[in-house]
Amino acid sequence: MGSKNQNKPPFQHNTTLTTTSTTTPSAFKKKYFADVVSEDKGQRLEFEKMVGTATNGRLRLAFSLVNGSQDLCPNSAPPSNAGSECGGIEFTREDVEALVNEKMKSKNKFNYKERCENLMEYIKRLRLCIKWFQELEGEYAFEQEKLRSALELTERRCSEMEVALNNKEEELNLIILELRKSLASLQDKLAKEESEKKTAVDSLTKEKEARTRIERLQASLSEELEKVQCELDGANQRIASINDMYKLLQEYNSSLQLYNSKLQTDLDTAHETIKRGEKERSAIVENLHTLRGQHKSLQDQLLSSIASQDEVMKQKDSLLNEVACLRMELHQTKEDREHHQQQVQSLTAEVSKYKELATSSSELEEKCLSQGNQIQILHDQLAVAERKLQMSDMSVFETRNEFEAQKKLIMELQNHLEDAEFKLIEGEKLRKKLHNTILELKGNIRVFCRVRPQLPDDSSSNQGKVFSYPTATEYVGRGIDMAQNGQKHSFTFDKVFMPDTSQEEVFIEISQLVQSALDGYKVCIFAYGQTGSGKTYTMMGKPGQPDEKGLIPRSLEQIIQTKQALQPQGWRYEMQVSMLEIYNETVRDLLSPIRDSSRIENGTPGKQYTIKHDANGNTHVSDLTIVDVQSSRQVAYLLDRAAHSRSVGKTHMNEQSSRSHFVFTMRITGVNESTEQQVQGVLNLIDLAGSERLSKSGSTGDRLKETQAINKSLSSLADVIFALAKKEDHVPFRNSKLTYLLQPCLGGDSKTLMFVNISPEPSSVGESLCSLRFASRVNACEIGTPRRQLNMKTSDSRLSYG
Repeated sequence: MGSKNQNKPPFQHNTTLTTTSTTTPSAFKKKYFADVVSEDKGQRLEFEKMVGTATNGRLRLAFSLVNGSQDLCPNSAPPSNAGSECGGIEFTREDVEALVNEKMKSKNKFNYKERCENLMEYIKRLRLCIKWFQELEGEYAFEQEKLRSALELTERRCSEMEVALNNKEEELNLIILELRKSLASLQDKLAKEESEKKTAVDSLTKEKEARTRIERLQASLSEELEKVQCELDGANQRIASINDMYKLLQEYNSSLQLYNSKLQTDLDTAHETIKRGEKERSAIVENLHTLRGQHKSLQDQLLSSIASQDEVMKQKDSLLNEVACLRMELHQTKEDREHHQQQVQSLTAEVSKYKELATSSSELEEKCLSQGNQIQILHDQLAVAERKLQMSDMSVFETRNEFEAQKKLIMELQNHLEDAEFKLIEGEKLRKKLHNTILELKGNIRVFCRVRPQLPDDSSSNQGKVFSYPTATEYVGRGIDMAQNGQKHSFTFDKVFMPDTSQEEVFIEISQLVQSALDGYKVCIFAYGQTGSGKTYTMMGKPGQPDEKGLIPRSLEQIIQTKQALQPQGWRYEMQVSMLEIYNETVRDLLSPIRDSSRIENGTPGKQYTIKHDANGNTHVSDLTIVDVQSSRQVAYLLDRAAHSRSVGKTHMNEQSSRSHFVFTMRITGVNESTEQQVQGVLNLIDLAGSERLSKSGSTGDRLKETQAINKSLSSLADVIFALAKKEDHVPFRNSKLTYLLQPCLGGDSKTLMFVNISPEPSSVGESLCSLRFASRVNACEIGTPRRQLNMKTSDSRLSYG
């Protein structure tokens, strides 16, 4: 007994009392005899199990034995034993330890009567102690209810205070916002006025500088104008003097011409006199010499007059040239004068404009002074508003302190509740983890059950609910009960999803299994059930509605997101995707560019696909289209393309019934560049065709052949499951293409999960019962422990289904 107790954990808080209260007197009797044999060691261990320690590390309550002291720990409630069978009896830790360690004393070892009486007395005291523990547990539960009610009352008060505080804060925030808006507007106005004042001052200084520059320029221009006018007067005087000289020269020239003509006439008269003198030669010989002298002198005079005339002509030409130059200078001077007059006019206009600006700048200065006074008034108003704001902040601070105190009290009360809730959640997580670990070690196929919700097209029935879900702690979320003809059938699986469970909640349960594919494991998830039970919705979801995406698109998104998250750690992944369907025991490539290539067209059979297994347990399909993918968008496009290529038909049970088994396979190859570690994982996601009865489906022609092929392949799957459950030597995997393709998933080292989908219609009770029984057999199958594929490099690039 001592060795067994050492392996058990010590009891914790309330669970100690409950476990102790269920112990029978016969059990205590057996315990006593075992304690006598194993001496004090076993009794001390049993005492530690009975009393235990608190979860928070504090000592448990101290109890007094006989109406004595009532020393209670600060965290315990005062005992109330009035009206109980124990009366006023209480126990301390020392009393319980003494009671447990008490040894039976007898004078004679063989006096069994006396030993039995002592033992009965000992058992009575133990019963009193146990009853006291039970009553104390009830008091704790009552005190817990009181604390919860007090917590609710405090929370309501706190919520009311929060509402009042929020209202007051909103009012104050509105006031603050208004004040801040007015302050901002005033600051903007002040900034604008200051900027306008600054610009006006700058423009005024610029005007003054321009005015001074204009005055200087005007003075210099007036000086230059006076100089030009003086030069113009001098030029006019020189022109007048030149004109007078020219007139004099003309008069002198005319007089010279008259003189020359006179000389010519004189010469003529002289010739006449010479003629007359020849006659009177003798008389005139004396005068001849004189006339010759006169003639020479006249010739000399004529030559000198000719030379002077030439000089005068030269002077005349030079004077004409000088007059032309002076005229040009005069014209240029006139143009300069006109240009200067225009500048003077423009400058006078600017001076008048600057005078107007000076008057406007004085007006702006007056306006700035008035606005400065307004700004000062607004500053005073702002100071008053800030004082009011400080007062309101002080009141808000006091209210906030009260709120923080109440909030601390609520947090302390909530912590007590959260401790218990956290223990329950952690216990449930630990249970799931251990359960999954046990299943992996056992190698069982995990089974999830999902019940489809009622649809508007479902037939209404008065038979009541077909399915119910047990509320016991052991079966919550794992059990399902089915009623048929007044008989109840109970089933337990790894997880049961009720009709109101969302697609996201379903995926959360399998997300870790999908993650295993990136870690190098072979993972297989397939959906099984009758037609119209929601298999395709579970696996594919509804197209165009992101909230209702199925397991396949969600799994691919998670894999691609995890792939990107592992890149900083040195992991690089390559992914290959293929999609096929098994229609009438024929493999079809849904990604093939040739539509319906496997059918016989024009009497010629299409491409034939063969399934092969290698020595490593991998499965290959010959000539299958394999696509390298990098993004979820690319995979979504391939899924949409495969969905349009898949065989779908209408029956009496389902308007869009899948007439083939859909197999989606992704092969993942990962290499860590830093550790040179290589992993190979395979993810198989399979949507099986639904089983159906010919009497209900009403299938004829091609639909009849499809139904027969579907039922045959599902029967072969059942035969394989039964053979695995019985651990037979021969498992008939080759009886159908479906079981032969799934051989590595059902009989190898793969992590396999089956979804059994159930229809809630009362008319489908028989098929639902068969599906649940089949799922129970699948859950009992052991296929071996999953093995991680590390450092496996294959030369074959074809995709593996293993």
